[in-house]
Amino acid sequence: MNLNNIHNIYFIGIGGIGMSALARYFHASNKKVAGYDKTQTEITDSLVDLGIEVHFEDSIANVSDSFLNYDTTLVVYTPAIPKDNKELTYFKNDKNFTVLKRSEILGLITENTYCLAVAGTHGKTTTTSILGHLLYECGVELTAFLGGISENYNSNLILNGNKVSVVEADEFDRSFLTLSPDLACITSMDADHLDIYGDASELIKTFKDFSEKIKPNGKLFIKNGLPLEGITYGIEDDSDYSVNNIKIENGAYVFDVKMPNATLERVQFNLPGRHNLSNALIALAMAAEYGCPHQQLAKALASYKGVKRRFTYQIKTEELVFIDDYAHHPEEINAVHQAVREMYPNKEVLVVFQPHLFSRTQDFADDFAASLSQFDEVLLLDIYPAREMPIEGVTSSWLLEKIKNKNKQLVSKNELVAKIKESKARIVLTLGAGDIGAEVKHIKEALYV
Repeated sequence: MNLNNIHNIYFIGIGGIGMSALARYFHASNKKVAGYDKTQTEITDSLVDLGIEVHFEDSIANVSDSFLNYDTTLVVYTPAIPKDNKELTYFKNDKNFTVLKRSEILGLITENTYCLAVAGTHGKTTTTSILGHLLYECGVELTAFLGGISENYNSNLILNGNKVSVVEADEFDRSFLTLSPDLACITSMDADHLDIYGDASELIKTFKDFSEKIKPNGKLFIKNGLPLEGITYGIEDDSDYSVNNIKIENGAYVFDVKMPNATLERVQFNLPGRHNLSNALIALAMAAEYGCPHQQLAKALASYKGVKRRFTYQIKTEELVFIDDYAHHPEEINAVHQAVREMYPNKEVLVVFQPHLFSRTQDFADDFAASLSQFDEVLLLDIYPAREMPIEGVTSSWLLEKIKNKNKQLVSKNELVAKIKESKARIVLTLGAGDIGAEVKHIKEALYV
């Protein structure tokens, strides 16, 4: 397909973080863009502000006539959309329309660019946003599609040209197999999405399949210890790229980076947590291998501000710290825990967690319990179902029983603010990938009083 011949792009699920980035991209490319989503959000409001038509009732009657012309319209959907969606059913049943998944569109966009892809079960969004920022600051003509809202650009799209593309290589639904990157990294291959893969071995096999998608003469970067061959990176080890001499100065990391042919000294990075340090390292390594000047990269890394809902400080005072994070897997919760304990030793920490998906909760219940038990106090919300129907016996009450911590409660959203205010903990965390992010504003307002 030649995207230059397409004038109208219609998105089903336009409010998704990845879908909205594509919508922004096509709008900036002077295409006519519109779409449907079931819920009005800040993201959909921002799209409407650009002049993009968005509606929230699933009905083909709401689709403008110009998008019903199959000769000039491309329909894009996300796998998160239910199969019985009326609009998706309409376009799929009419064999004249071209209907593609989001990942297939990314594949089309990136096939004629120099593509840098970030894969892994954790760290994709932060690593991609760091990499996009580094390349942008080094003057590279790039488009970066982000899975979160960058604090530096207040957007999930960094647009500075179209010679280079930076993308998240998403393992969900095997989406990343549509990509053919020049440079790619794999940050982790922990078991996840077992509702799709069945077991961890199949997930690992698919990551290996992805590694074989790299173009001839391309390069694969892997976290040291993963069962793949490539350029390695790690923290304080013998990797090809490694971080050493780590110090914390004024709340920021200061460290040296050992590279294959050079050493960068006293590099600064402002995000807490060893996981974020690892994300920064691989982004710097990929940008360096692309050809960016080393000292310019170090300067750019120091100016990186982060991604919204990735260890985002909502309140940061001497008396109280409130941090919000997207963590929804036991390993991600462990990473947040490490970061908090490193930055705030000897302080009591309250975690509010909303489990995401019944299947993930079932698959990793013991691991979730172990990771949550590390905190001083736990408030557990009901499971966010997303695309799933309930699984008998898999509930937040069931998970709560497994948590080895006496300071634990199952709470509703309505009582959440009151329960947080009752706590003596001065470090408060909200974690989860569901709609817990919508509660952050209310919590912040209540704690500021």
